[in-house]
Amino acid sequence: MARAEKSGRRDRERGPRGEESELIEKLVGINRVAKVVKGGRRFGFAAIVVVGDGKGRVGHGSGKAREVPEAIRKATEQAKRAMVRVPLREGRTLHHDIIGHYGAGRVVLRAAVPGTGIIAGGPIRAIFEALGVADVVAKSVGTSNPHNMIKAAFDALTRSSSPRSVAARRGRKVSDILGKRAEGADARE
Repeated sequence: MARAEKSGRRDRERGPRGEESELIEKLVGINRVAKVVKGGRRFGFAAIVVVGDGKGRVGHGSGKAREVPEAIRKATEQAKRAMVRVPLREGRTLHHDIIGHYGAGRVVLRAAVPGTGIIAGGPIRAIFEALGVADVVAKSVGTSNPHNMIKAAFDALTRSSSPRSVAARRGRKVSDILGKRAEGADARE
């Protein structure tokens, strides 16, 4: 009976579809802020977290609280609610190069050949690890603020599109969209 109770508790923790256990959570940063009050200083903490399933879904969130664990929990919950799907080529890289903007931050994301790895710094690396991308090159221009870098990267990722979705939107075939590259691939096979 104890075993059944434990498994039931795990199911409740995981959620209705059992998703939470397979999510990758990356803590990007924690910031400590102080408020000066009559008795001294009151400390608060702000956390920023990236959550992904490693299969093309990723989200980010920030949370504030008096204790670090509570701030991380709030940020993680917000990130899970704000997950977006990103189309990936062969499940390992982006379909095309993209530039994302947010505030003073600009992020350049480039598709890469197999074996390149994740060439990105700090917060952007966390996004791609949670997303499940294996080969990508990224550069942040204009800011090193993790909040702005993450929001610029999400701006770019949400504007990313697959050849299939572009073809459907235009009422064409995928081979019409890809052009000679697709015809060359067909000739090689």
